[in-house]
Amino acid sequence: MRTLAIDTATEACSVALFDDGDLVTGTFEVLGRGHAERLVPMIAELPGNGRADRIAVALGPGSFTGTRVGIAAARALAFAWGASLVGYPSLALVAAMAREHAGECAVDVAMTGGHGEWFVASFDKSGAAPAPTASLRPEEAAALLQADLVAGNQSEGLVAVRGFGKALPLLPDARSFAILPPRSLVDDVRPIYGRAPDAKKQAAST
Repeated sequence: MRTLAIDTATEACSVALFDDGDLVTGTFEVLGRGHAERLVPMIAELPGNGRADRIAVALGPGSFTGTRVGIAAARALAFAWGASLVGYPSLALVAAMAREHAGECAVDVAMTGGHGEWFVASFDKSGAAPAPTASLRPEEAAALLQADLVAGNQSEGLVAVRGFGKALPLLPDARSFAILPPRSLVDDVRPIYGRAPDAKKQAAST
């Protein structure tokens, strides 16, 4: 079975093609912005234009626009190709990448959020997350997350605030999709925003 993995939830944009779990090829670029313009050409550059039996896409949390770009593309390709579609949390992939680098251990993940907050989650040595992802101020994250290993693009900031630990500055990379624990895959492909929306609907006037 061929799987196309798509990750656009952060400033990085990456795609990868797998054949029965083995990486065929992939591309990783740090764009900042412009995911919508770059994603389709990146997929088209893959063998067979990236066509696969299954599509896996990052659900966030992270960039609101980037996450939605990736999910929209994944849904469109799954429909066009008759492929199955699954999603995965971006922080789970970062945690898996950290364990691949450092060995089987607990890891905290800290990624850039909005309004000066960080998206954070803790993962045990098997890759399970006992609690959902939270959006916290740096000092709140420092009080909550206590693993020695911290991964993510705010890992150095978290280690500095709390004064201990080893930082692995990582961005999610679709080329590492195969190391995700199977429990991380979900059929409900919707964005994980990680925090409540800034704007709320006004109550209807009476």
